[in-house]
Amino acid sequence: MNTSAEIRTAFLEFFREQGHQVVPSSSLVPANDPTLLFTNAGMVQFKDAFLGLEQRSYSRAASVQRCVRAGGKHNDLDNVGYTARHHTFFEMLGNFSFGDYFKREAIGYAWDFLTRTCGLPAEKLWVTVYEDDDEAADIWLKELKIDPERFSRCGAKDNFWSMGETGPCGPCSEIFYDHGPDVPGGPPGSPDEDGDRYIEIWNLVFMQYDRDAKGELKPLPEPSVDTGMGLERLAAVMQGVHSNYEIDLFQHLIKAAAGLAGTTDLENKSLRVISDHIRSCAFLVVDGVIPSNEGRGYVLRRIIRRAVRHGHKLALREPFFHKLVAPLAEKMGDAYPELSESRARVEQILKQEEERFAETLEQGMAILEEAIGGLTGRDIPGKTLFKLYDTYGFPADLTADIARERNLSVDMAGFEREMEVQRERARSASQFSGEYAYQLEIEGETEFTGYESLTDSGEILELYADGKPTNILHEGQEGLVVLDRTPFYAESGGQVGDCGTLTGEQGSFDVRDTRKLGRVHAHFGMVSHGELRKGGMVKAHVDPDLRGDTVRHHSATHLLHAALRGILGEHVQQKGSLVAADRLRFDFSHFEAVTPEQLKEIEALVNQQIRENVPVEAEIMALEEARESGAMALFGEKYGNEVRVLRMGDFSVELCGGTHVQRTGDVGLCRILSEAGVAAGVRRIEAVCGAQALRHLDDSEARLDRVAGLVKGSRESVVEKVEQLVERSRGLEKELEKLKGKLASARGSDLVSRAVEVDGIKVLSANLEGADPKSLRDTMDQLKNKLGSAIIVLGTSGKGKVNLAAGVTRDLTDRVKAGDLVNTVAGQVGGKGGGRPDMAMAGGDRPEALDEALGSVEAWVRERLGG
Repeated sequence: MNTSAEIRTAFLEFFREQGHQVVPSSSLVPANDPTLLFTNAGMVQFKDAFLGLEQRSYSRAASVQRCVRAGGKHNDLDNVGYTARHHTFFEMLGNFSFGDYFKREAIGYAWDFLTRTCGLPAEKLWVTVYEDDDEAADIWLKELKIDPERFSRCGAKDNFWSMGETGPCGPCSEIFYDHGPDVPGGPPGSPDEDGDRYIEIWNLVFMQYDRDAKGELKPLPEPSVDTGMGLERLAAVMQGVHSNYEIDLFQHLIKAAAGLAGTTDLENKSLRVISDHIRSCAFLVVDGVIPSNEGRGYVLRRIIRRAVRHGHKLALREPFFHKLVAPLAEKMGDAYPELSESRARVEQILKQEEERFAETLEQGMAILEEAIGGLTGRDIPGKTLFKLYDTYGFPADLTADIARERNLSVDMAGFEREMEVQRERARSASQFSGEYAYQLEIEGETEFTGYESLTDSGEILELYADGKPTNILHEGQEGLVVLDRTPFYAESGGQVGDCGTLTGEQGSFDVRDTRKLGRVHAHFGMVSHGELRKGGMVKAHVDPDLRGDTVRHHSATHLLHAALRGILGEHVQQKGSLVAADRLRFDFSHFEAVTPEQLKEIEALVNQQIRENVPVEAEIMALEEARESGAMALFGEKYGNEVRVLRMGDFSVELCGGTHVQRTGDVGLCRILSEAGVAAGVRRIEAVCGAQALRHLDDSEARLDRVAGLVKGSRESVVEKVEQLVERSRGLEKELEKLKGKLASARGSDLVSRAVEVDGIKVLSANLEGADPKSLRDTMDQLKNKLGSAIIVLGTSGKGKVNLAAGVTRDLTDRVKAGDLVNTVAGQVGGKGGGRPDMAMAGGDRPEALDEALGSVEAWVRERLGG
């Protein structure tokens, strides 16, 4: 057992033999945990099990979890390439007990695996425990009889673990590997422990307490175990090297990158950075992260750009980073088949991002080098950082990375001040307004009954007018009504709120929208007649037509989501939606435009599912049960212990709290209207369903009939007729160009005689009435050829606009510039322009001044040549 793959397999097999359930690595995007940017430890996918919020079918587990530490609280990005063991991506070997075994078994398993399975000498291992953990100390010293000389007790900073300020926590026991006396550094707990001689390889966490808000520790009813060991660190030990970058996983990538760069220096730090970054970038894309300007997407973009910049240092000017996905898949594809399966998509996304950044990198580096060259101290000013970021798109953290290499510092405080000034400008430029801008603190809870019925009776809990509570709403008065129960759906998950009426004994209220405020449904609208009083009873009626159209569009979004994943790939994830009565809008992650052929396939697949007319079934179940059933959830969304699972046959299973049709056939028809990009890596589809889809088809047919009438044809012949007209139009355009050319030649011949001589140079200015800009240029070329050494200005006007062209033969451009001449004339007609020294164009908006402006050319030339 020596390769990384063999270590990975041996670890899982060891714990499988000890009765552990081997659990696959979870996604790098933590499901149902918005507190984490990325999965950064093996225990993340088991967090709810440790907290007692879910029950698993097993009580002991083992996994090899892929982890990323490149953003948020856990961020090793800036250290990559500078140290022997920091990475943005790593694999964590871990075994876990959920109220099953505890310290004795966990310590025994760890020691057995390291000394027997791995064959590491006991005298090369060092053990630490929490200073007050006598139980763990006795197991190590008295039962396993490890050498007391290779054992130490450490304080809470190093050997006490907490999930947060409160909650599960407990002491740790860590195992270190001694790289030998020739490496600087002392044992754990000593003054020089930060050296590289003793390297932690395994951390055993014993969760046995619950810390309350006062900081008091209370024993947990079911103590648990959470362990973590870095595969890369263990591989370095097993392969007899000191740096993680010397192990087989990295050497394969480093050699591949070196081959692309044409270098034999495998110790180059840029090669280390690139080999690390391809791992995190590739697996983030595999798990659905797309480069963007915020959140996880921004972290991915930052890592890609850092890798590209290090490629730039290696003189790699063409896209190269994506070419490392293949060697990565060669080494890790067996352990993570999803990497091999997604290889083409990962390569495409990385290449697109690399190409997008190439020009920015060249421009930014040039500006940065100029700024560094002009420094009087060792600090790059915040204004320079901001200019690079705001004008050239050069990230401030990338500038800081470069500064670090040059032993410079950056004024991040100054950068943040400039950013705040920009934010304030943005805030001042926008005005926050809206019907629902105010936030109301309303106690109580509204029971939603709209899944079963569109009518119900409810008591008025609260009334509001102008954002303030009131006991009565009068006729014509706008406000909001809160009921104890309602069939009105409150806007959520992209679905708009219901409309309808509330009718009481003393008046009626037109509901224009329904929204959630805390745990209540707020009905916004106006009293249509009479009055409403707090405490009164009303009959709630949801508009059935609007609800019907809305649910058709909502159910269609689920079908559309499944169809997109089926046609484009499993990387597609919902990024936002709008479900209304008149249309649906669906945003999704995808790295390129959807082709017309793919759109047709997607639309056909959705309509096929509609024709299947399968039941749409909703079921309330435990979150873990929902996940096991294959239900899709939105990453980053927080769900409760119980969720509503919506199933459309075997085609679509998603978590959803919205309202839907009873059978897919109720959608009727889905018609895709458009597909476009709305952000980096995010596309948008708009579509209509049911009656709206039929209306769209009717409108399309009406337009087709109108076109057929215009071309004097039928629906069947309209394409042929239009093709004939287009071909005829092209022929006429060519004839027109020929005629314009002849006209320019004729005009040129007529104008030659109007030229005057100034200091032996022909000078000509003329108004060519009815000419277009191209005719001006063509006539200019004719005149240059006929006049020889000349200075020419031609103008034309029409529809309140002026077009000018100035020409100077090449033998005169050292004395007169066409741009200077055309701007002199343009200034007199209310415009400006520019161009080459021998040809320049301009425009203006004062045609009445054109002739006088052209008349000034001769005097201007005389003055210029005389000067």
